[in-house]
Order: sequence, then C-alpha cells, then structure tokens
Amino acid sequence: MTELRFVLSLTNADNDYQVEQAAAAEYAAGRLDVDLKVLHAENDAITQSQQLLQIIQSGTVPRCDAILFEPVGGTALPQVARAAAAAGIGWAVLNRDVEYLAELRSTSRVPAFSVTSDHEEIGRIQGRQIAMLLPHGGSVLSIQGAMQSLAAKQRASGMLESKPADVQVRTMRAAWTQASAYRVVSSWLRLSTSQQTLIDLVAAQDDSMAMGARKAFQETTGASLERWSNVPFLGCDGLPNSGQAWVRRKSLTATIYIPPNAGKAVEMMVDAITNGTTPPERTVTTPVSYPALDALKSLAPAAQKFSAHGN
Repeated sequence: MTELRFVLSLTNADNDYQVEQAAAAEYAAGRLDVDLKVLHAENDAITQSQQLLQIIQSGTVPRCDAILFEPVGGTALPQVARAAAAAGIGWAVLNRDVEYLAELRSTSRVPAFSVTSDHEEIGRIQGRQIAMLLPHGGSVLSIQGAMQSLAAKQRASGMLESKPADVQVRTMRAAWTQASAYRVVSSWLRLSTSQQTLIDLVAAQDDSMAMGARKAFQETTGASLERWSNVPFLGCDGLPNSGQAWVRRKSLTATIYIPPNAGKAVEMMVDAITNGTTPPERTVTTPVSYPALDALKSLAPAAQKFSAHGN
C-alpha cells in the first residue's frame, strides 16, 4: 500500500503539551510508516483555518490522506471539516467535543472522530487539589487559557464545581504559554491593587502558565517577595519531563497528568483507512493527579502557614 500522508495541526510550538502531542504523533507515524507533517497555528484560528484549507485545496500529488488537529478557536472549523470530507480527507479533532462530527460521519465515507481529554474532570481534580491544600478556605488566583477556548471553559467549570465553597477565585487569562502567563501576572503585580489582594494559592490550567506565573511572583522584591514566596503553584498536563519534573523539584506543588492523545489519533486513523474500520465518534483519555490527592494532605499545613489570611 502507498505510504499514508497525514497533517497534524497544533495550536502553538511553545506549550509543553503541544510539543508532546507532536512527539507522540511523530512516534506513532514512524511506527506505522506514515508521512506526517506538523503545523503550528501560533494561537490564531484564522491562521489555522488558512493552513488547512491550503492543504485541502492544493491538489498536490500525493495528496493528504488525513488531517488531525487541535482547534485554536471555539468553532473547531466546521466548514474546513466539510471541505476535507468532500475531498476524501480523514478528519480527527483533538481535545475538543464538536457537534458537527455526527453529521460528518453520516454524510461522508471518510473517517471522522475525536480523541479528547476529559477537561471537566481535569478541572474537578484541580478543585480537589485546592481543597487538600486549603482545608480552611482561602483565595486562589486562577490562570486560565484564552476566553474562546472550550477546554479553558470546561476546566474552569470543573474546578468551580469541586473546590470548597469557602475558597474564593480570582481569574486571569493567558495564551497557554509560559511567556503569556508571565506577562499577565507581572502586569498585575505592578498594580497597587495587587498589594491589597489576598492570594493563598495559584492554580493554572497548564504547567507552562503555572511556571510563567511563578517566575513573575519570584521577580517581585522587598516585602512583596516574602509575602508571595511560599504560595503553592498548581498546573495541568503533568508530562514526565516538564510538569512532573517541576513537581519533583518543588517548582510546582502539584499537577495533573493528561495523556497526549495525538499518537492515539494517528493509530486510529491508520486503522480506519487501511482496514476499513469505523472508529468511535469520541474517545476520551483519563487524567490523574500528580502526586496523588492523598499525598497533598501533608502539604496543607505548610501551604497555609504562610497564608495571607494567617490561617
């Protein structure tokens, strides 16, 4: 059989989870003899749409057999998906639930499916981590992804659902990168109002943003430095060489391991094309706390010993 040609479109090249997504897909592609091209959308939905439409409409030979992509914007590109299906190109959506997949599967013969993390459960796990670290309540600074990101909304919803009622949440938004979180938090720390704000814990929706926020806090000076020096930082993604390593080095207090799913999507797409199988419309991976939630209990006294509330 002729070598399959896949395109993987990711949101950016600066986020550790996106980097791991590319690595997982490239590993699977190497095993399965797939020619894989990786694109980065620079956190811009228009750029992502244009990149994919160019591939669909290019008419080059050999042409692309399948597109796997993690959406930047809130719509997950339904028109691009239909154009791909009409061109006979398989379509896999990563880390997003999309309504149009059912229609695509019923009107097209190409494989169309999603492989996603359970973002609400990721948020619920972070809420439980907060409960372990702030057993007497307190105030959390939540660093969330872009407003148009459905994953950010779902993680926020899950966290608010499971956090204790006596924990108050202040929200800031960044772009899923360390640099963006650093800029946002640094700007806030320069405001006089930040000096009157009580923060017992920082919870970011991914590890890179948690590290960016931590860097911003570390660069504060004088009395403010002592005030923030023992605030716990939580992240998500929990990859072995980044998030988990940062927890072991105590740069982060905890993270959430979210298995990369691009490799799984490559495997499912190859099976569907070569063997004529019909993949499930939606496949979900399972996140877990790192370290385990029970292990965080012992950290609670240290976390609140230096609390701005004096608990």
